[in-house]
Amino acid sequence: MIRVIASEKFPIKLWLSDLEPGAEQQAKNLANLPFIFKHVAIMPDSHQGYGMPIGGVLATNGVIVPNAVGVDIGCGMCALRTDLQEIEIDRLKKILAGMRLMIPVGFNHHREPHLESKMPDPDSYGVLDVVQDEFQKARYSLGTLGGGNHFIEVQRGSDGFIWIMIHSGSRNLGKQVADRYNKTAMALNARWHTAVPKEWELAFLPMDSDEGQQYLAEMRYCVDFALANRKTMMSAVIDAFEAEGLTIPHNLAVLPGEADYFVNIAHNYAAMENHFGQNVLVHRKGATRARAGEVGIIPGSQGTKSYIVRGKGNRESFESCSHGAGRKMGRKQAQRELSLDDERAALDAKGILHSVRHKDDLDEAPGAYKPIEVVMANQADLVDILVELSPLAVLKG
Repeated sequence: MIRVIASEKFPIKLWLSDLEPGAEQQAKNLANLPFIFKHVAIMPDSHQGYGMPIGGVLATNGVIVPNAVGVDIGCGMCALRTDLQEIEIDRLKKILAGMRLMIPVGFNHHREPHLESKMPDPDSYGVLDVVQDEFQKARYSLGTLGGGNHFIEVQRGSDGFIWIMIHSGSRNLGKQVADRYNKTAMALNARWHTAVPKEWELAFLPMDSDEGQQYLAEMRYCVDFALANRKTMMSAVIDAFEAEGLTIPHNLAVLPGEADYFVNIAHNYAAMENHFGQNVLVHRKGATRARAGEVGIIPGSQGTKSYIVRGKGNRESFESCSHGAGRKMGRKQAQRELSLDDERAALDAKGILHSVRHKDDLDEAPGAYKPIEVVMANQADLVDILVELSPLAVLKG
C-alpha cells in the first residue's frame, strides 16, 4: 500500500501516489456511502470511470451497485501458453491476417449466429429479462473482440514459450444489462429519497429485492458469456496458427492455480466473499481477484510487457490487484497530444507487429498508458510475477 486517505467516513487505501483529481473525488464518494464495509481499495492502475474509479474495489453490506461493476460486465483476460518456442515474422503476419478474417472487431459481428449450445444456458440462472431479450443478438456477438482497449496479442514469455492473450468482455449484452439495472436503481433510489446523491452515479439495489436478485442473475450470465466469448476467440486464434502449419495442443478448461496452460480472469463483476470474518459483496471494477496462490493476468500496453502473476491474498486490497497498466491520458487527449510518428517508431524499433497506424489509433498507443513497471512495483505486496510476456503481434478493434 502506498498511502491512505483518512478524511472521509471510511478510509481509502491506495496503491498509487498519483490518482487524478476526478478519480480521487469518486473514491471519496465511495468512502461516504452508507453501506460500505471496512474501507475502499484503489489499485495502482486506477483512473476516473463512470461513478466509480476504474481500478476500484468496493465491499458492501446488503446492496449491489451496478455502476460499481460497469457496462462491460465480465470483461477480462485469458492467456494460453503454447508449446511453441519460436515463430517467424512472416508466418506471424499470416496468422494475424487469418485472425482478422475469423474474428470481427469494433462494432462488427458474425454474419451467422453461433449455435445456442455454444452459449451459456440461460435457464440455469433464474430470471433473465434482459438476457432473454438480447439472447438472439448475442449469438452473433459470440467470438467477437470489440473495440477500445480490447486486444489479442501473441507474446514471447520469459519461460521460453509463445503465449496468446485475449482481452474482451460481454459485448453489447453486458451493456444492455448494466444500463437497464442502473436506470432501475436510479428510479428506485429517487423514490426512496436515499442518502446517496444522484450526481455520484452510484445508485444501488438491495440484495434482498427482486430487482437486486435479477441483476445478480443477469450479471452472472454476462460473466459466463464473456468467458465463452474469449474461449471462442481463442479457438479461432488456434485455427489461425494451425492454418499456417503450427499445431497447438490445448484444453480451454479453466484450471485454477495452473500457470502453465490456460488462465482466465474477469475484472468487472461483483461476488459474495468473506473478508475480515464477514460475508460481503465485493465489487471489482477494473480490478482482478488475487487470492493467495491464485494465478492471474496483468497486461501492459501493446508496446510493453504483460505479466502472469500469483496472488498473495492481501486482505487490505480485499485480495485484489490491478487489471492492467491503467490510462494516464483520456482517449481524445492522447489523439491530440501524442506523436503518431514517435509512437510508431518506438513500436517498430521493438519489432512489434502493432495496431498504431493512424492518428485515431493513438488512444491505444503505449504513451496513453501508465508505465507498467511502476504499476507492478506499486503492487509488490499484492502479487508475485510468474512470467513476463513481451508483445510480438497485436490485433485491436
